[in-house]
Amino acid sequence: MRQQFWTAFGQYLSPIASVTGEKINWVNYKTGVRHIRFTMEVENNKAVIGIELSHPGKESREAAWMKLKMLREELESISGESWQWEQDKQKDNHAVDRICKELTGVSIMNKADWPALISFFKPRILALDQFWSDNKFIFES
Repeated sequence: MRQQFWTAFGQYLSPIASVTGEKINWVNYKTGVRHIRFTMEVENNKAVIGIELSHPGKESREAAWMKLKMLREELESISGESWQWEQDKQKDNHAVDRICKELTGVSIMNKADWPALISFFKPRILALDQFWSDNKFIFES
């Protein structure tokens, strides 16, 4: 069911080009910057989308975090909503920082929830694409 959902979601978004006009794999969005990735997950009756910083060194992760914090207003303006900001969250036995949005009460195993999941993920991944297109250069140095 998981694979079916992500395949369906990818097919639904495949006609949509990125802000830069390029064809993109929305399900596996490549930021092009090491240790910074966009995540979309559905587990434990909750969907989460966000930006995750997984730099192995605390100092480099904190530097990227500070850059994101400087851009908070822009992200929230583009997406039209506020996001959760979580620093030093434990994931897979290492610390990550992340900015995310959550939708509760949904299951990827329930096809009746798929429209709600798609409606949750689509505008946010498109907003993240716009945000990243405008600001990627800040994180490339």
